[in-house]
This record gives sequence, C-alpha cells and structure tokens, in this order.
Amino acid sequence: MSKPGFTDVRDRGFGARAPVDAALAVIDSRAERLPSESVPLAEAAGRVLAEPVRSATNVPAFERSAMDGFALRACETDGRALALVGAALPAKPFARALEAGEAVRVTTGAPVPAGADAVLMVERAEAGEASVRAKESVPAGKHVARVGEDVARGAEVLPAGRALRPQDAGILAAIGAARVRVVRRPVVAVLATGNELLPPGAVPSGFRIADSNSPMLAALAARDGAIALPTRYVPDDFARTRDALSRACDEADVVFVTGGTSVGGEDHSPLAVAALGELAVHGIAVRPASPTGIGFVRGKPVFLLPGNPVACLCAYDLFASRAVRKLGGRAPDLPYARQRAVLSAEVPSAVGRVDYVRVRVRADGSAEPLPSGGASKLSTVVEADGFVLVPANRAELAAGETVDVWLYG
Repeated sequence: MSKPGFTDVRDRGFGARAPVDAALAVIDSRAERLPSESVPLAEAAGRVLAEPVRSATNVPAFERSAMDGFALRACETDGRALALVGAALPAKPFARALEAGEAVRVTTGAPVPAGADAVLMVERAEAGEASVRAKESVPAGKHVARVGEDVARGAEVLPAGRALRPQDAGILAAIGAARVRVVRRPVVAVLATGNELLPPGAVPSGFRIADSNSPMLAALAARDGAIALPTRYVPDDFARTRDALSRACDEADVVFVTGGTSVGGEDHSPLAVAALGELAVHGIAVRPASPTGIGFVRGKPVFLLPGNPVACLCAYDLFASRAVRKLGGRAPDLPYARQRAVLSAEVPSAVGRVDYVRVRVRADGSAEPLPSGGASKLSTVVEADGFVLVPANRAELAAGETVDVWLYG
C-alpha cells in the first residue's frame, strides 16, 4: 500500500513537521510553467503573456490632430487672418499640402495636412466662414500627435510574464495584434473527502455538513488564473480515494484533496498519494494548517489540504496558490495587497512555527488580532480584513509593533 520512505502517521502523530521555507522550496523546484497557446485578442485579458509583444507598426502611423480646431503654421498664429481652405476629418485627409496664409479645420484624430505644424484649439480661435485668427500664439508641434509617439515600430509593448489588464488589451488592438501567445491556464481538480459531506447548497442535516471548502478553492484557483473542474466527492475509503486521485491526475495539472490528511484512522489521502507517486512533504510547521501535505503523482502536484475550512484557506494561501501561480506563469508571491499597520494587541506564537493570524483593520489603521476560535470557524476569516504571518523565529508579536497585513480585499 505504501512505499519505502513513507511514514504512516495515522494513530501515531507527526514525528516532525517541515519548515515552511522547506515546503516552499519543494514547490519552487517542481512546479514548472505550463506550455503556451495562441488565443484571440478578445480572450487575452487576464491571461499571462508567454513571450514579449513587439509592435509591427507605428502608433499613430500618421500625424494626427489631438484636438478639434485648425491645422496651421505655428509662425502664423500672431493674430493675422488665415484663409480657411477646407477640412480634415478622421480617415478623410485634406487633399493637398497647406500653403502660407492658409488653415484647415480639423477634428480630433484627423490627419494633419502636410505644411501644417500645429493645431489651434477651437477655444483659442476666432473663426468665420472663410477665415480664422488665433487669439494666442501656439508653438510648433502643439496638439499634433507625431508618428510613433504612442508606440514606435519594433518597440516592446508588453513583456513576457505580464498578466494582461484591460488597457493592455487596448494597446494590443492598437498595434493590430489579432492573437497573442499566453501561458495555458492550469486545470485544477478538487477531491473532497469525507462521509459527512453534503454538496454546496445542501442544508446541513443530521450529522452531515455542507462542503464549504470546494467552492472556496474553486474561487481562489480562478483568482490565480486556473480553471477548476467540478468537485468530486470521495468517501472515507483508501481504494476509492486512490482511484479518484489517479483519475484526477489524468485530467488536471494540479490536484487539491481536502480532508483526510491528518492522523486519524480514516485519513487515507497521504497513503493514496504515496501509493501512486511521492509524498514529498507531510506535516508543516504552520498554524492552523499543520497537516498539509505536498506530493507528486505522474509529475502533477497534489496538495493535501486540511478539512477544517480556515486551515484549508491557510494551506491554499501559503502553498497551493504558489504552485497554481507558477504553473500559470504568474509571480509566485502571495497575491494580496499589503499594508503596514500597528498591532493593537500581542500575538503569541511559538518559535519554529509560522502563525497565520486573522486581523481586522480598524478605522485608525491599526490591526486588531481576532480570536482564532479554531480552524473550523470560517466566520473568523469572513470577519477579517486580512492576515499577519508570525515568522518562525518569533515567539510573539508585541502590541504596538508595526507589521505587514495581507489584505483579503
């Protein structure tokens, strides 16, 4: 059932727990970026660029007006009357070069005719049917968008590894990029173990509880750029856990198994991973997610996440999220905004263990540690604005100490 080197902790307890840094090193050494694929521009926002994008054209490709007004020669904005000889509209240029003493009406985005070197805003002009006079002089180049001023031909527009924002999609459209190469989105499989589980949406009944971990994990994976497959529910049985894990590793790039990873007699997930592949880490010096396991089956990362919801969230944040983001080409660091805050109360911990402490950010900017209430109370992270990590070399964080708060929002 198990392999040499595997320790079955059921009914024995963890002999030792791996340091958080050691667990992260395992992830970093084994989770490699997925291959790239080409997608149409309309599907590019939110995806991660697999290679730099360079522009094959200048933007703008012609000199165009940045304002509604009059194209003219800057040296002739000294109050003299200029003859209005026509108009330039978007995609409808004035037919010839401008001569001395002439001006042309232009609208924003219209080509600036040859011979003109500035645009006089409508608000700065006295115009009639046949002539125009500048109320104030303008310098050469005023309100004229030069060729390549926005993007020059051959310039790198966006770097590899960038998660594309809506404005990035806009500039890709501006340079004529119909498709872009992006990192394939990781596919995540979630196995929820436990005879007591009801699917999300079911009302808890008798001695059964609703599964709160799988919708939380699916949402977290989506935030990190992954696609979550429908959750599979697995009873507390070794063979069925092993078989479900094997199928999940055929279908997904990374697998989350919730529950069944601690020291109870019915905790079959570690044995299933060891039977199919390698359980590289089992038990991590972190609270509240110490039973977390990290394994690999057919090269696919498998995360054994505690069944208690707060511990599950902690394990995802610190470990599983890192793998998902690396697979998808994203930065592996915590994907939360960070804020400096002063602790309003002491946070006790223990040397050798990292503590994931939920906090509320007060109106005065201080951070109030919330009572943990145990790893099963999901309401504590719902009420929290974020969390503080107590380093493994600290026995406590003192009241009044300035810390980093990772903000859920």
